[in-house]
Amino acid sequence: MAKPMTVDEYIEAFPTAAQDHLREIRTLLWSAVPTAGEQLKWSHPAYVHRDGVILFMFSGHSKHASLAFTPSTRAAFADELAAFQTGKGTVALPYGTAVPVDLVRRMLEYRVREYEIEGVKWM
Repeated sequence: MAKPMTVDEYIEAFPTAAQDHLREIRTLLWSAVPTAGEQLKWSHPAYVHRDGVILFMFSGHSKHASLAFTPSTRAAFADELAAFQTGKGTVALPYGTAVPVDLVRRMLEYRVREYEIEGVKWM
């Protein structure tokens, strides 16, 4: 597979079911921070604050999409994420299941405040 040049190309490289999930996540990320820039970082879609700091990223995998925040954002929602597979700053969202829109939206808002008020940069 050729290295994607745009976020659209990135999403289109996945099977249809995964594309739908990734597009839903993308729309949710844009709605949370419409002023963020969208770029590919390490070949994955990233949302960058107007100051140039990465706020969050997403990526597609064979069985799930992954959202990446700062570890402190993930930790702040640890109780609500107990049913999900998580990593240092990531949350796996399995294809074929509903995206937890309310939870993700609150995590996105937390991450933006975390950067803008507390100055927490990317990992």
